[in-house]
Amino acid sequence: MSCAIKDDIPYPIREAVITAFEVEGQCSESDNGYSEAGINKTTRTVDVYVGDTVDLSALTIKRFEVSNEATIIPEEGVCIYPNQFPKTSFWRTNGDTSSKVNFSNGAVRFTLQTYQDYEWTIRVRQVIMREVHIEGQVGEAVVDPINQNVIVYVASTKNLSAIKVHKFSLGGPHGTVTPDPTQSDTYDFSRVQTFQVTTAASSKAQTWQVFVYKTDAAETIEVSAFARSVSATISGSIPMGTQPDVEYHAEGTSEWTPANMSQMSVNGTRFTADITGLRPGITYTYRVTSGTAVSEEQTFTTVAEQHLLNGGFDEWSSIIASSGKELWQPWAEGDISYWSTGNAGATTVGNSNSTYKDEDGRRFANLQSKYIVIKFAAGNIFTGDYIETNGTNGVLSFGRPFTAYPTKMRFDYKYKTSTITKDGGDWKEAWGDYISRSMYENMKGKPDSCSIYIALGDWDPVSYTSRGVTYTCPYLIRTRPSALHLFDMNDSHLIAFAQLTKGEDVSTWTTETLTLDYRVRDRQPKYIIVVASSSKYGDYFTGGEESLLQIDNIELLYE
Repeated sequence: MSCAIKDDIPYPIREAVITAFEVEGQCSESDNGYSEAGINKTTRTVDVYVGDTVDLSALTIKRFEVSNEATIIPEEGVCIYPNQFPKTSFWRTNGDTSSKVNFSNGAVRFTLQTYQDYEWTIRVRQVIMREVHIEGQVGEAVVDPINQNVIVYVASTKNLSAIKVHKFSLGGPHGTVTPDPTQSDTYDFSRVQTFQVTTAASSKAQTWQVFVYKTDAAETIEVSAFARSVSATISGSIPMGTQPDVEYHAEGTSEWTPANMSQMSVNGTRFTADITGLRPGITYTYRVTSGTAVSEEQTFTTVAEQHLLNGGFDEWSSIIASSGKELWQPWAEGDISYWSTGNAGATTVGNSNSTYKDEDGRRFANLQSKYIVIKFAAGNIFTGDYIETNGTNGVLSFGRPFTAYPTKMRFDYKYKTSTITKDGGDWKEAWGDYISRSMYENMKGKPDSCSIYIALGDWDPVSYTSRGVTYTCPYLIRTRPSALHLFDMNDSHLIAFAQLTKGEDVSTWTTETLTLDYRVRDRQPKYIIVVASSSKYGDYFTGGEESLLQIDNIELLYE
């Protein structure tokens, strides 16, 4: 007897996408701080902006993460060190030059290879902030980098042959202009003037032409407001050489209050002014005077307060997990789950280590670090959901919807530290032969630390499906070492942040107040993340087996 098996089974479809990308010197489109790369999975393109000092011919890729363990293949001839360029996802530290690529042509193609090939294009654009500010200027200068010319309008009363130049950075803040008109008391713009301009990234000079025209347009003020909960930022344009005065009053009152001059900045014809000490949910009227120009009166409404649910951790319930262990949950039976813990993972092999306790006339969260049969587990509680246990690791959704702007977070806590005995390197994955190589093995023998932090952000949520249920995750957390994705304190979507780390005993109830650091002031949060852990590096299965964090009365303040 004989038989033949036809080998016609097709390869599975495993689409490869770029999930994270970062280069050296990365910035926003306006060069106003760092901004994440724009990743478009439909067009398979990535758009990145870099500062004016970056050398595009040898640009270091710091982070390049892809899905489905795809192989990364750059187009031929672009890698500075082609034999060293990583073939899989990577996140490089400063000083590593193996991932330098020539982006001087603006775009580079990469092929992501699984069972199929997926071609992606990475586009890098250099941001050169060119500014011209001259005496009597009306409005912003019109800068055309393609044709290399500038048009500036000044008041009709100005003498074009003797114009004072305040700023003339056609080559960006680190470039050069020859001749430099700012070095003269005045400069003759009665006719078109020509300048040789170089940028910090290129010594090759470009020829620029500058045209200055008179205008009969009246000097005007354009203003707008961005309101938060207890503060607002007024910004706009004013006549060149004038100083703005900002005034405001609350709805129902008529007395104008001047804004604090120390919280105001002026750059050419642009200004910003921060107004503090406002009340949440109130409408305010404001106006701006600068020189002889006065803006129209406009209004803004501050954002109403929002607060955490069950911040006192008085509500708890329990169920019996599939392992037969009692799984404690930080919400009342039948109520919604605002907070969650890692208990669903701990009870697969042991007991809940994040529970409550009644003591000192109060009920509070009792977060105990433990070594549970095969792995170290920190006691923890967080806003969000525990989605599933993958092997012996957790998949979590951090964050709850939130749109307000608190200034502080206050809580009561006690902490007992212990010596770090576990560094995450002594356990084996349940599904294979992958052995964890601890990132924190040098911490053994040192005191453990607790960590409590709050984060506000405008993250784009992702979907995650488990057992037929789809979760909308503001911030997806994975603790599996081979697919690790933890909270990133340098994420560009992070709007405000504050953290307490304590590596010593706090034996009596202590009230701590954290002041939120707002990294950006013109974006509204979508979500709030609050996390408390008895071992700071519990995500890496590192800590002391007897560390204990007790926490109560977490509340948000608007001051």
